[in-house]
Amino acid sequence: MKRRALIGGAAALLAGTALAQPAGSASAAAPSGAGTGASASASASEGALARIRARGRLSVALYHALPPFHQDGRGIDVELAQALAKALGVELAPLPFHAGESMDDDLRNMVWRGHYLGHGPADVMLHVPVDRPLMAGNPRVQIFAPYYREQVSIARDRTRLPELPSLDALQGAPVAVNGLSLAGWLLIGAEGGRFREQLRTKWRDGTEAAAALQRGEVAAAAGHTSELEAVLGRDERFAIEVMPLPQARNGWAVGCAVKKEAVDLAQAVQAAMNGLAAGGALREMFARGGVRWRV
Repeated sequence: MKRRALIGGAAALLAGTALAQPAGSASAAAPSGAGTGASASASASEGALARIRARGRLSVALYHALPPFHQDGRGIDVELAQALAKALGVELAPLPFHAGESMDDDLRNMVWRGHYLGHGPADVMLHVPVDRPLMAGNPRVQIFAPYYREQVSIARDRTRLPELPSLDALQGAPVAVNGLSLAGWLLIGAEGGRFREQLRTKWRDGTEAAAALQRGEVAAAAGHTSELEAVLGRDERFAIEVMPLPQARNGWAVGCAVKKEAVDLAQAVQAAMNGLAAGGALREMFARGGVRWRV
């Protein structure tokens, strides 16, 4: 179970929290704590970026098995980490890790303290929900630089399901979904469990569910938009649209996290992210992964 997707995504999705400005926007120039009133933090963090440059590498925490963002050393987040390291003038030192029980665990293990088994913390962590309750509950970290807006979507076979104006259209149709994902949670609970019996929930993630749809085993598949697009986005037999539920309408942003006191590093990463967005490099990274970049 990808608990950071279920818990972090659900927090942003269901609580309806406002999210930070996307990379490249006018408001994204200064991460939280890097502006007015941050002189004490800036003084405490002086040299954080210099230390990274002195050792010649940037350690970046990447979630294990998170297609299309990271799978077997490749993916969108891997390319992004490489680009950030290059912008800072150092080499990348990737630090893959398995998700903990909650986002709070992941931020503690990979950003501000380190794991009890001895690895971490990293300089930067990617794919962190940019979510106000998460920020408030983790005062030791800065969460900033949103670079993608994720959503929960449904992919459908255009022949078997010509339209999907509401979940009613799924009645009686087999649907592939990871039962322990946010998409699975929403479908299992929709309309008092009305669709529960037709869900096929054995899949590890949305990419596996999408592959089952592509093979013709089901009429629809649900998951994160990025997962479905990575498999089906170029296949005109299938349509992908946001799950027709109020909770799924807006989605949530994902961004970066660093130690709270690492203001100079946060500013450098934010500036690098802004440059990647403005120059089109972020859009190209997502396109190579089969995903439409959205912020």
